[in-house]
Amino acid sequence: MKAIKTVQHLALAALAMAAATAMAQAGKGVSQPEMNYQAGGSPLVNEPMHQSTNPKAPPMTAAEFEKARQTYFERCAGCHGVLRKGATGKPLTPDLTTAKGTDYLKVFISYGSPAGMPNWLTSGEMSEKEVDLMARYIQHEPPTPPEFGMADMKKTWKVIVEPKDRPKKKLNNYNIENIFSTTLRDTGEVALIDGDTKQIINIVKTGYAVHISRTSASGRYLFVIGRDAKINMIDLWMEKPDNVAEVRVGLEARSVDTSKFKGYEDKLAIAGSYWPPQYTIMDGDTLEPKKIVSTRGMVVGTQEYHPEPRVASIVASHFKPEFVVNVKETGKTLMVDYSNIDALKVTEIGSAPFLHDGGWDSSKRYFMVAANNSNKIAAIDAKEGKLAAITEVGKIPHPGRGANLLHPKFGPVWATGHLGDDTISLIGTDPKKHKQYAFKEVAKLTGPGGGALFIKSHPKSTHLYSDAPLNPDPKISQSVVVFDIKNLDKGFVTLPVAEWAGLKDDGAKRVVQPEFNKAGDEVWFSVWSAKNKESALVIVDDKTLKLKAVIKDPRLITPTGHFNVYNTQHDIY
Repeated sequence: MKAIKTVQHLALAALAMAAATAMAQAGKGVSQPEMNYQAGGSPLVNEPMHQSTNPKAPPMTAAEFEKARQTYFERCAGCHGVLRKGATGKPLTPDLTTAKGTDYLKVFISYGSPAGMPNWLTSGEMSEKEVDLMARYIQHEPPTPPEFGMADMKKTWKVIVEPKDRPKKKLNNYNIENIFSTTLRDTGEVALIDGDTKQIINIVKTGYAVHISRTSASGRYLFVIGRDAKINMIDLWMEKPDNVAEVRVGLEARSVDTSKFKGYEDKLAIAGSYWPPQYTIMDGDTLEPKKIVSTRGMVVGTQEYHPEPRVASIVASHFKPEFVVNVKETGKTLMVDYSNIDALKVTEIGSAPFLHDGGWDSSKRYFMVAANNSNKIAAIDAKEGKLAAITEVGKIPHPGRGANLLHPKFGPVWATGHLGDDTISLIGTDPKKHKQYAFKEVAKLTGPGGGALFIKSHPKSTHLYSDAPLNPDPKISQSVVVFDIKNLDKGFVTLPVAEWAGLKDDGAKRVVQPEFNKAGDEVWFSVWSAKNKESALVIVDDKTLKLKAVIKDPRLITPTGHFNVYNTQHDIY
């Protein structure tokens, strides 16, 4: 029996190697940082779902199906989609998987491929039993999560402090504009930190794994959204800033923002969901849901229907009463006119599939959004309501909000790093005075390696910072690189941020998300370790590039993203 099993393993390995070689030769290689990023989990793991069976699929007990369903949503849904129709990963629907057969599927689950499939068995992430379970599971019809409509939202909506009962003036002595909102990923909280004193003001309960924090136009309210689609509204005028309202707008989400156009400041909020695929417009004072709009529809280019186009980044236009809503799988940017939500007007702009994150150029006219798995940046003209250009960049751009620089030759440029390679792309953004460079990749900088998530600068800084928390090399993931904007060709210097943190254990210590203070003379970093390990925040002096301060506190559990109130309010990066 042992000999037979060894032969089977060798056969599987040989088949996997042949498949991997073929895909590599086809030019579909993928980096380890990209694998780390794409193989994410989903909050839908805890949602009850109906089991739909396929008579041609191999048998599974109800317990096996439930176990496999949980594993899929924990490890696979981020790539292959909730309905397994394919997202950044390939489709895994029964019409495709049953034809392959269980043994064939076990090969790719076990050994992975250069196209992006992790090697779940050989990496030790799954046992042989779990691999067999998943190979059978994906031959069954995928269970469908429940929808989430207005009635569901209203059940979760809470006004903790009514608008009439909130402070009429600021009741604290904090410099609100220099407060930082730091995500405590695994505890479902954000830490509000005084940027002047470096002291924690409050630990606020929120949704799970807060993705972003956004400041209202007035600067008074902070809006945060968890991956479980829970939004919390925090009043910074309170004696001790805390929640005043909350709501869930779905079962999984990533984006939130508020109205900023003159005359509409703080009037409305908007959030986009991964599941169900929709966006929701809410009252800006209470988070009462007012309007839900589905994003299901046709993919740009192929014009094929997609049932699960997730809403990625959302920003508020500075030129019109519009929200800029980016829909991932269909590759569409929606300019949502909120001047009359009862007669909603939406301008649909097609660019490229897999729209993800992005930020404004320095004029705040052009929204630069990464179509990550298309290796493109789309420039959306918020003034004219049209696509300005599509620019080819490196592999899997992931800018966060990106960074705006004044280049000595090319004028204003916007920068993005990449998950899939070690480059940083600079794109011209001034079609008036530097027309020949507008929306072209004018330069490529070389960083330390792939796995970058965020890049940042500041109008008062002469430096450009880039992290690489998903790089497999700890020396890279535990440090940050800095470029001199006045002399970009000389390369970068490396700051050993995790070493500066002086953490006492052997945690991952990934350094993530540079964020400037309001004055633009400090840069804050999260040193992110596991839930049971010590983490910290490290503050660097931007002028000297020397360590300025370290914030340690047992309440700072898995700190990741952090957002300065003033810079977030005014889209400064």
